[in-house]
Amino acid sequence: MQDNALNYLSNDFTAIVYNFIDMLSHSRTEMEVLKELAGDEKAYRSLTKSWFVNSQLWAVMQRMAERDINLVITTDHGTIRVKNATKVIGDRETTTNLRYKVGRNLQYDRKDVLEIRNPADVGLPSPNMSSSYIFAKEDLFFLYPNNYAYYNNFFKDTFQHGGISLEEMICPIIRLVPKK
Repeated sequence: MQDNALNYLSNDFTAIVYNFIDMLSHSRTEMEVLKELAGDEKAYRSLTKSWFVNSQLWAVMQRMAERDINLVITTDHGTIRVKNATKVIGDRETTTNLRYKVGRNLQYDRKDVLEIRNPADVGLPSPNMSSSYIFAKEDLFFLYPNNYAYYNNFFKDTFQHGGISLEEMICPIIRLVPKK
């Protein structure tokens, strides 16, 4: 990307999707070395910053800043550090996401979720006629009763997305213009 950065200037519009932070947040729960490097929120943010200032993305942005272009940076979703688990029960067809579930006959604590019983009412697809959606509120995440304690320890204090929180739903956007 860095080698081709100046070629992008001939385009009226160029979109670049950079999903490293999303990959990092998901890998943090799966890779022991990342758990050690980014064991808490402060360390996670420090690791993210270190990656960014040493990344090709930052190098490209610096090269673009020397030109007369507008640069727009945004994201498709935010993340939240989940702290508390809430139990959900569903059948084998229920989705596996920690912050939302789609399925039939879901059982859950109603105070912990935003429930959508008729997906068509809000423009969501319905995999089955009796499918409903639930979205975790605040800093909650969904766990099934089997191995609850193990998965609670595994996912607690990780960054997730897909639920209902300001951190996930308000997407920042910035427009950078060259100094004159």
